[in-house]
Amino acid sequence: MKQLFFAGLALCLGFSIQAQKKAIDHSVYDQWQSLGERLISSNGRYAAYTVNPQEGDGVLVVQSLDKQYQKTFPRGYNVVLTEDSRYAIFRIRPLFKETREARIKKKLPADMPKDSLGILLLGTDSIIKIARVKSFKTPEEGSGWVAYHLDKALPDMSKPVALDSITRIRNVNRMADSLQRMADSLRLKAQEASVQGLAVLQPAKKPVPPARPVEDFEEGTDLVVMDLQTGKRMRYPLSNDYAFSKGGQILIVETSKKKGDTTVMASLIRSDLKIGRTDTIFRKFNDAKNYSMDETGGQIAFVAERDSAAKALRKFYQLYYYRTSQDSAKLIADGTRGGVPAGKMISPDFTPVFSKDGQKLFLGLAPIRPVKDTSLVDFETARLDVWTYKDDYLQPQQLVQLNSELRRSYLAMWPTNGQQSILPIGNESLEAIQLGNEGNAAYAIGQSTQGYRIQTQWTQHGLSKLYLIDLRDGSKKMIADPVRGGARLSPMAQFVLWYDFKKRQYMSYEIATGKTQTISSAVKVPLFDEDDDHPDDPPPHGIMGWAANDRYVYVYDKFDIWQLDPRNLTPATCWTKGLGRKRNMTIRYQQTDREERFIQPGQEMIFEVFDQKNKGDQLLRWKEGTDFSLDQVNTLPQNITGVLKAKQSDAILFTRQEPSNVNLYAGNMRSLSEPATMQKLSDLNPQQAQYNWYTVEKHDWKMFDGKMSEGLLFKPENFDPSKKYPVIFYFYERNTDTRYNYRAPAPSASTINIAYFTSNGYLVFDPNIYYKTGQPGEDAYNSVVSAARYLAKMSFVDSTKMAIQGQSWGGYQVAYLVTRTNMFAAAGAGAPVANMTSAYGGIRWGAGITRQFQYEHSQSRIGATLWQRPDLYIKNSPLFKADKVNTPLLMMHNDKDGAVPWYQGIEYFTALKRLNKPVWLLQYNDEDHNLVERRNRKDLSVRLAQFFDHYLKGAPAPRWMTEGVPATLKGIDWGLQ
Repeated sequence: MKQLFFAGLALCLGFSIQAQKKAIDHSVYDQWQSLGERLISSNGRYAAYTVNPQEGDGVLVVQSLDKQYQKTFPRGYNVVLTEDSRYAIFRIRPLFKETREARIKKKLPADMPKDSLGILLLGTDSIIKIARVKSFKTPEEGSGWVAYHLDKALPDMSKPVALDSITRIRNVNRMADSLQRMADSLRLKAQEASVQGLAVLQPAKKPVPPARPVEDFEEGTDLVVMDLQTGKRMRYPLSNDYAFSKGGQILIVETSKKKGDTTVMASLIRSDLKIGRTDTIFRKFNDAKNYSMDETGGQIAFVAERDSAAKALRKFYQLYYYRTSQDSAKLIADGTRGGVPAGKMISPDFTPVFSKDGQKLFLGLAPIRPVKDTSLVDFETARLDVWTYKDDYLQPQQLVQLNSELRRSYLAMWPTNGQQSILPIGNESLEAIQLGNEGNAAYAIGQSTQGYRIQTQWTQHGLSKLYLIDLRDGSKKMIADPVRGGARLSPMAQFVLWYDFKKRQYMSYEIATGKTQTISSAVKVPLFDEDDDHPDDPPPHGIMGWAANDRYVYVYDKFDIWQLDPRNLTPATCWTKGLGRKRNMTIRYQQTDREERFIQPGQEMIFEVFDQKNKGDQLLRWKEGTDFSLDQVNTLPQNITGVLKAKQSDAILFTRQEPSNVNLYAGNMRSLSEPATMQKLSDLNPQQAQYNWYTVEKHDWKMFDGKMSEGLLFKPENFDPSKKYPVIFYFYERNTDTRYNYRAPAPSASTINIAYFTSNGYLVFDPNIYYKTGQPGEDAYNSVVSAARYLAKMSFVDSTKMAIQGQSWGGYQVAYLVTRTNMFAAAGAGAPVANMTSAYGGIRWGAGITRQFQYEHSQSRIGATLWQRPDLYIKNSPLFKADKVNTPLLMMHNDKDGAVPWYQGIEYFTALKRLNKPVWLLQYNDEDHNLVERRNRKDLSVRLAQFFDHYLKGAPAPRWMTEGVPATLKGIDWGLQ
């Protein structure tokens, strides 16, 4: 009996604690944390990661994977774990409060609070901190050194020495005597003025010395290089830029001139840190940049400008080269020598790069463009854009890409043996070049979009001609025309591989023989996205990687991995034995080494296995060459991302999401099948326990067309099946694969925040949307309204208090649905297309391209031009049925929307306003498609909650809904009361 009593008491206490949980409100967003940077040390003993609130000061955590050692550093970020696994080096931001106050005071950048540097000896409490650091670098692969660039030193603000009382009395007497003499002088001047006039009171004009020329350059600051083993520091004054060689033995430093001292010249210094030798290899330049070193640091290349006037409209740069056998860097090429073609110059915007073996230097050549005539008066010259039907790209696209185009360069090559001039490789009609075998190969591939550029405004397919380029003489040979989606060279540059969208097959071109073959025809399952429902050729699932020496290429289908022979000599085989398709699981390789080029024989590999039915996943270890099996796979209610592996051990890090939390975990490759052995390192958002959270369920139902659909139902943590709940349907394409994602409370960029609304007593349902060509509106009706009818049958759903909300494409669907049904009590549409006939030819201002492709081949799924099927454009446009709308509608459409033209929202709003329909339009000033400014996101979150609370919960309407906010009160009253 006692046991029953205590069990009942515990149950009651559990319900009491649950009932005490608070609802999330708009004030809690800032504190909610997320994971930022994540690193694992080479030896697998330490992890470093940042935990950041949505607004405020984050923290850097450095800890051992066994959790026996942990250090936290407020505001730490940009962390590096040195290659020898001995140090964590990181920047430290100023306090958020200090930066905010400086911004309020509109301080200049030079006066803003500055970062500091932290250097931690791992496994100890030893920490060095250095103030006012602009940047730091460590060698990519070497250890033992760190270079940090200091900001300008603060002026000496030390207080003057306090004076004794006798001295202060004497100073006061001197000041009194001085004032007496000044008064006598003024009295005398007044007497003279009464006789001679006021001219005597005018001070004599002093000669004005000639103005000194302004020195127009940025003076460098101190660079400090520290030997981490000994603590010894070397200082390089007046530094502007610096870089380590890959192994860290060589450091190059650029120093500036010194203002007011003509004896100090800009210089480029090369320091061999291992032997302690420093050489100046270049000096007397106006600007030098884009430094590059070969693998050893024995060769250096850069571009520099020596001759142009400081304010010249065009500056001509030269290419310089240095190797250890030289005294100084030598000029290789400029606009008149070295093989630079006429009309081209050395690009100042392309960083030269050496081939892996150091035998080639690749550089950029830029076209010489006309400069502006500065003698013309701006207000007397026309300003316009000229559109012509022969332009490759529309004027808006040209303007969006203008800065990139002005910096455009084309690839060229120079053999470092110096026996040849520069060899141009790319040009205006061969704009994209891909090098092979890390630049060592004798061949490259080039792609030209010439002839296919105009049609991208309605296809967006990116068709191109594919060429093989011989780097010995620059000759080219066409391989294929057209190719969609690009091509890639195999790692050893023996093959060119691409996917043929029309044939739905992988194609291989063998460079040695010049033979082109279809290499995937023996695969009997689709290698393309079999679920794609756009009116276009479906894309492939992609390439996993290559076997050593280009022997095989591995490609994905929806579930499995296939091994293809690029020579087509051996039949295609399913690497994963078709087990993924049999078990409805998708298997994907997790590449943990960013420098990996091949899948090696016997390699230990990590795969993510995703269950397409329950939407959970698990990591799987497999050794190449052994039998593949899924016997140990039992997917969990989780979503795993960001897998990292230590270089020198089997230790791994990964992020694990569940609906209730997201955290960083550590484990070992050899125990991936035992999730219980995984160690949770982080503990984000402990405050979440105070709030009513959510749960998520996957539901299946039959749509009106008889096909099955999937959706996610989000419920409050304190869900009571005996109650009736209001429901908001949110949708955008298909989201059920995100079942186990963590959804943090956050101010809205455009859509409802699920954590907020469930915490406040709503159900949220996210149904998948399935499409056929030509009827996107009715397909939304089929998917969403069938979901609403399905949910309305449940006893805990208040079918009179259901709403819909979506953004962009989802916003269009909301705008359409309210013309087809009155079953929803309210609706929210962000950036909706209302009139497909006017939107079809509109511009996506963010990219400068037309929207035609979207309707013919992409998301809108009409599948025809406006003049081919005007009926489909009208039928699917909400504007033409505005008179059918009876659902209160809240729209957001911003005046700088770069994706959906702003006038689409205006067309719908003005139509509904004329019809006296309940409609509101929120237009955030200078905002894009989705809100960027956090202040605006917070405002939208409040208004979304107020709108749905009013129509679904009966809450009083705020004043912005009942009275609006007149322009006379803009910035004074937001109408939220």
